[in-house]
Amino acid sequence: MRRASPLPWLPWGRPGVKAVVTAGVFITTLWNLKCFLHPSEVSSKASKHMEPLVVLVWEWPSKQVPNISGDICRELYGIVGCWLTMKRQLLGRADVVVFPHTRLQPGRDRLPKERPPGQNWVWVSLESPSNTKALAGWNQTFNWVMTYRRDSDIFIPYGKLVPNQSATVNIPVKTNLVSWVISNYHRTQKRAEVYKNLSRYLHVNIYGKANKKPLCKDCLLPTTSKSKFYLAFENSVHQDYITEKLWRNSLVAGTVPVVLGPPRANYEQFVPADSFIHVDDFGSLEELATFLKTMTPSRYRQFFTWQKQFSVKLYTDWRERLCTICTAYPSLPRGRLYPDLESWFNT
Repeated sequence: MRRASPLPWLPWGRPGVKAVVTAGVFITTLWNLKCFLHPSEVSSKASKHMEPLVVLVWEWPSKQVPNISGDICRELYGIVGCWLTMKRQLLGRADVVVFPHTRLQPGRDRLPKERPPGQNWVWVSLESPSNTKALAGWNQTFNWVMTYRRDSDIFIPYGKLVPNQSATVNIPVKTNLVSWVISNYHRTQKRAEVYKNLSRYLHVNIYGKANKKPLCKDCLLPTTSKSKFYLAFENSVHQDYITEKLWRNSLVAGTVPVVLGPPRANYEQFVPADSFIHVDDFGSLEELATFLKTMTPSRYRQFFTWQKQFSVKLYTDWRERLCTICTAYPSLPRGRLYPDLESWFNT
């Protein structure tokens, strides 16, 4: 049954010109009346709809600053209504100001002297608490935190699994058992101790500055992909601190990660349980070495079952990370300051 039309219909089914004009005049009159009675409300809504969210990056998180001119959030990542800028003269217009911790040194004197009403400040860090110093001086400063921790206001992981229905498994040709790329080797780190004891039972091919075998950017993945296993050892053990050592050096390369970091249950919140080997799965490093050396081909292939459903997405561009602030913005809490940033981060 056809719905009754609000406008009179001509015999051939179209509204009359007079009726259309009358309706148009009526609607315009209502709109003008609303604008007259509630001008600030209409203006505010129109303004909010039209103006992009301004995200002022006080200092770029990395040494090399990319081009952020234009509507890069939309052009590169499909995020609309988001404007990244580093122009400090726009401080008064910025909705959000971003402060990467690595660039905050030496202290508060480099921060803006005043914060405009309604503006929110974001503290950003991808380093672990063990490698993040001088947090005590930033109490009651930041509204939001943006880190690798899942309980952050804005969560920025090093990588994640995304659905992929290709149902194919790709395992590169293997020429050696275990490899490890390490640039900063310190004997006091847990990973140094674990490696030292593990190497008593099997040979590990070591690359990186620590072993005077640095790999070029395009050489890393082809090198690690030749190993059956990769030592994805984090430099420190903290909740959710799971870095490119797992995502890029292992999973993207097509090798099985042997992880040292937070507990297995924490890893399983990011990747399937059968996609990695945890050092803590074994009573001793000798048992781990035996497990790796005696693994059958069929058992080894099971570690790649995840590839039938997923692929790895790496987060390597700070522009993408910063654009996600606009995606999260509507649901973020307002009017809150972190009273003790150091205490939160070290929890």
